[in-house]
Amino acid sequence: MHKAGFVNIIGFPNSGKSTLMNALLGERLSIINAKAQTTRHRIMGFLNEEDCQIVFSDTPGIIDPKYKLQEGMMGFVEGALEDADIFLLVMSMNETPEQNEQLLQKVAGKGIPVIVVVNKVDLTKQESLEEKALWLKEKMPEAILIPCSALHGFNVDTVMKAVKELLPEHPAYYDKDALSDRTMRFFASEIIREKILDFYSQEIPYSCEVVIEEYKEEPKITKIKALIYVNRDSQKSILIGHQGAALKRVGTAARKSLEAFLDSKVYLETYVKVAKDWRENENMLRNLGYFEK
Repeated sequence: MHKAGFVNIIGFPNSGKSTLMNALLGERLSIINAKAQTTRHRIMGFLNEEDCQIVFSDTPGIIDPKYKLQEGMMGFVEGALEDADIFLLVMSMNETPEQNEQLLQKVAGKGIPVIVVVNKVDLTKQESLEEKALWLKEKMPEAILIPCSALHGFNVDTVMKAVKELLPEHPAYYDKDALSDRTMRFFASEIIREKILDFYSQEIPYSCEVVIEEYKEEPKITKIKALIYVNRDSQKSILIGHQGAALKRVGTAARKSLEAFLDSKVYLETYVKVAKDWRENENMLRNLGYFEK
């Protein structure tokens, strides 16, 4: 008997969805940052074993879209709400009951098994966790409730066990040697964007998009040319910094992470271009993969 299915991870920004998926996979596929809206795309990661294939989907945090880019991001969430075999609802202890109820309502009535992961329990008191557990059992009694700290690995194995038990019988959907549906170009762009999130504050990280223009694997080195789009000239100046120092810092950090991810020497070239209001440009967003072509 072989099991396979889509396990879609849904939640609000900063609930720990990406950390949980990485922990379940044992691979760092999704970028992680304390800033909200780190995940922009739907990223699938495959856990392959002899008798099962679990297709985990990390999705953007649920928000009320303010511009076209965010509309595209929420489109990925809507897609994940429609094709799941199992829902992993990730809730943070600092979210309000209203937010939790909104999340539960998104999956209510779909007839799909739900695992509610109450994440970051290491940051809360036992009585608060017990209160939330009682509330959740009342609201969705059929759901499996698991307290967890994805960052510290607490109960991640319990989440995995619950997923495997609920997984339907099915042949593998993807090649058993594959790790993700995404290309190395995509992961390279995400790693560079992660460093921008790390090194810049305020609006700068949210105004940037990274496009890999060249990706060449040679016998001893991988050569990557990355274009970073920003909204305005002033953002370009901040991103580059005095005599290019800020962009060089991003490039150095990204190159080191890329070398670890690819297990290869990397030559990384980065440059910055202004694409005015690209977050509202539907044609550009379509080319960037946020909307169907």
